[in-house]
Amino acid sequence: MIHGSSTFIHVGQIHIDQSPGAISTVLGSCVAVCLYDSKLGIGAMNHYLLPFWNGNGLQTPKFGNISIPKMIEQMVLHGSSAKTLEAKIFGGASMSIGGSEAMMIGEKNVLVAREILKEYRIGIVAEDVGGQNGRKIQFDLERGKVLMKYATRCEV
Repeated sequence: MIHGSSTFIHVGQIHIDQSPGAISTVLGSCVAVCLYDSKLGIGAMNHYLLPFWNGNGLQTPKFGNISIPKMIEQMVLHGSSAKTLEAKIFGGASMSIGGSEAMMIGEKNVLVAREILKEYRIGIVAEDVGGQNGRKIQFDLERGKVLMKYATRCEV
């Protein structure tokens, strides 16, 4: 049972909260990285659509290589350090029916998360990525746990 308020985030958003709050989202090929600082009882979640900003348009957090560093910076501003953070990664499903580049988006989203977290020396303590199903996740900041349910696929 989550005691604090729960905030739902959408594509391109980053949210930082503290215990006893919770952060939730729904993912397909998108990826959410959850960062947690158990010493401070604060956590953050992002939700990004594409792995890399290509230099066109705005550098928004809907791109993994923009969103993850920005989220880490925001955690540091809240008093965390990369040494005290742990990460969990969710999403990156292959949602398209049929082949090609679209199927690779989920995988690339997961790879960019792993690479950036490695650069910052933030350990990944759990992940549930890939596959064919979307996921609904809720990050419980009181316990530092992520509750996850698979979305069932329906044919129309």
